[in-house]
Amino acid sequence: MARLGIVGTGFVADLYMRGLATFPDLAVVAAHDRDAARQARFCGHWRVAPADSLAALCAAVGPGGIVLNLTNPRSHAEVTRACLEAGCHVYSEKPLATDLAAAEALVALAAARGLALGSAPCSHLSEAAQTVAAAVRAGVAGRIRLVYAELDDGFIPLAPWRRWTSETGAPWPGADEFETGCTLEHAGYCLTWLIAAFGPVRSVVAASASVAGDLMPVAAPAPDVSVAMLFFEHGPVARLTCSVLAPHNHALRLIGDRGDIEVAETWDNAAPVRLRRRFALRRRLVAAPLARRLRLAGPTHPKVSRRGAAAMNFALGPKEMADALAEGRPSRVGADLALHVAEVTLAIQQAGAHGGPTAIRSRCAPPAPMPWAQRLAGA
Repeated sequence: MARLGIVGTGFVADLYMRGLATFPDLAVVAAHDRDAARQARFCGHWRVAPADSLAALCAAVGPGGIVLNLTNPRSHAEVTRACLEAGCHVYSEKPLATDLAAAEALVALAAARGLALGSAPCSHLSEAAQTVAAAVRAGVAGRIRLVYAELDDGFIPLAPWRRWTSETGAPWPGADEFETGCTLEHAGYCLTWLIAAFGPVRSVVAASASVAGDLMPVAAPAPDVSVAMLFFEHGPVARLTCSVLAPHNHALRLIGDRGDIEVAETWDNAAPVRLRRRFALRRRLVAAPLARRLRLAGPTHPKVSRRGAAAMNFALGPKEMADALAEGRPSRVGADLALHVAEVTLAIQQAGAHGGPTAIRSRCAPPAPMPWAQRLAGA
């Protein structure tokens, strides 16, 4: 039984608890929040022991346990550092840190202490993402030349977001989201999928802007739109767009020599993955009107019901970290992946209006396929 502790009992913590309930070998032994009333409500609802300080939480988790850092983004680096120094493994919500130097320091500290460090998002461990990676390995669309990835969430600044609450009544952290920015918050959902399929990114050309900052209740809003061209070390070129303004679109399309691999909603762990072939018709090249669904051979992972915009099991990452520790193997949500995603994401967000090419220093091995994702059905 893996021992977990939660620091930060806000909006996302309820989503984690729903996911953790699908894994009976993961036990949340304590939770802490600097807001005592919020902590009490969370702990009472989920029947989790409260911890009156971060030190008490780390002590309750104990050596070999994992702390889930679910605090606001500007606190991620500080809280993760404290937990590592207390001897706990850490799985952090995204981003790992809000600047590259801090992220690199955390990775170095974890390595020096012999501790596991990982970061959300973990949706690359999902059925949909693993199906995409298996399809790439199988070459069903031929060589993938180009990727289009969209992470547009609608016009969030004018949405009724102040009325959005979690299962235990925690408000959606709008101020944190707008200060952190949609790129740091969301780009990883596609980046991790693409890294799993194609390996690390070697360079980025991007631009970002804040075009609706006057509509946001924060003094210094982060860019609310970004567009990036990602050049993979051993793979295609990808265009990634993030915004909280354009109409909702979480589509992913991998364009290959023989057809396209399509996913309509990357925030759904069970989203259908389809192959749409192209063929010559007289003097034209046309896409097939019907796409064939691609499936993995056999059962995958526990699913959770949709909550708001996402149907994602947030516990896939902590489960993977706990299993890797127990089995003595590299984790699919390890520090090298977390650092690489952080560096690429920061390069996109910080590009501004005059961003040129940015060489990415960090590297990571593509996460190994999940045991249940070795091949497609019928392959």
